[in-house]
Amino acid sequence: MKRGFSFSLPVTVVVSAIAFIYFCTVFIFIDRWFGLITSAGIMNAVAFTGVAFMCVSNYGFAIFADPGRVPSSFMPDIEDSKVPIHEIKRKGGDLRYCQKCSHFKPPRAHHCRVCKRCILRMDHHCIWINNCVGHTNYKVFFIFVLYAVIACIYSLVLLVGSLTNDSQNDEQQSADSYRIAYVISGLLLVPLSVALSVLLGWHVYLILQNKTTIEYHEGVRAMWLAEKGGNVYKHPYDLGAYENITTVITSNETARLLFLC
Repeated sequence: MKRGFSFSLPVTVVVSAIAFIYFCTVFIFIDRWFGLITSAGIMNAVAFTGVAFMCVSNYGFAIFADPGRVPSSFMPDIEDSKVPIHEIKRKGGDLRYCQKCSHFKPPRAHHCRVCKRCILRMDHHCIWINNCVGHTNYKVFFIFVLYAVIACIYSLVLLVGSLTNDSQNDEQQSADSYRIAYVISGLLLVPLSVALSVLLGWHVYLILQNKTTIEYHEGVRAMWLAEKGGNVYKHPYDLGAYENITTVITSNETARLLFLC
């Protein structure tokens, strides 16, 4: 299910930054280092355009894809012990019920105060996509971050190479006219490369553990309580690294995706 369009300042900032970095990379960095009419220039321009296209397309999917809504007809099967539906939210032992949405919540679903509804396998609400990251759009969100890291590092390498080439050719007057573009691009690319690389590493860790960001923070407290009681805490959805990757990234049967990923 697709979401409707609504204006978002953070999304506008991201789109503007992507457009600026793409223009500078292709028409300044590549052109001044290799020249756009050379084979090396064409190859780099095509390669960077491909990475940028994958980044933008997955970003768009992450924005407009519904993150996963809880079916209004969902009811927990309290008689089936094989289904991990007996997840307890309160000490009283009640099944997970959302007072705001007025329906039961499946395991790993959480209510988002911004979206004002329950999200399946909710990871977090991201202002940069103006959407929740959940069951349906987690994969495209992860791929977007991956391509964004590649694009930022690629652009940064081209920026440094272009500057080095200018200094070797001693084209000071020509370089001065592009100084603002170099400075702004550097101020964008360096922190973005670091921040996005950290974000990518974080989600690689979560995927290997089959956790969401919410579950990680809940698990820290659960681990502390388990150690306090002399027990060993184990994340209930951890199936092993390979199974975790295939469960989160690839498509599986609906029930397994709903309850185990």
